[in-house]
Amino acid sequence: MRPLRYAINVTLDGCCDHMAIIPDEDTHRHATEGVARADAIILGRVTYGMMEAGWRHPVPAGARPEWMEPFARTINAAKKYVVSKTLDRVDWNSELIRGDLETAIRRLKEAPGTGLAVGGLTLPRALAELDLIDEYEFMVHPRLAGHGPTLFAGLSRPSDLTLVDRRELGSGAVVVRYAAKREPR
Repeated sequence: MRPLRYAINVTLDGCCDHMAIIPDEDTHRHATEGVARADAIILGRVTYGMMEAGWRHPVPAGARPEWMEPFARTINAAKKYVVSKTLDRVDWNSELIRGDLETAIRRLKEAPGTGLAVGGLTLPRALAELDLIDEYEFMVHPRLAGHGPTLFAGLSRPSDLTLVDRRELGSGAVVVRYAAKREPR
């Protein structure tokens, strides 16, 4: 079964607004590695729109630093599944997921491969409620944003996690990765 890995950038005070994070070469390199090790990315409608607007090729020359290009190439090439009740169609190497979320994600996890990636805020909370996320990765940036949004607001029950890896990046960001603790079934 392919693991479902959630990754998100967060400030020290818990803000997950992508505009509150200062991008740099180290954080993009790490994000590129995470996307590259997944067979596909699962995105909600809002995150899909934001990622497509920011990363879809082509972009005008000089629109972003050269060190962002490996991430752009990787995200453009990645297979994407978009969970949405309102979108009629998607492109950008994407397929629309409709209907029962749990059934659809379990089906993707049961397919052969090395893993699935998910990002964003709303969809991952729904997936956490369904106990479908296997790994959580938080890239904690050395910044206080003073505002939200925050992670997993409204989660109905706590989820216990086990630390499996931690790494400090040159920017001072710390990447911590946790596995979901699950009772044997």
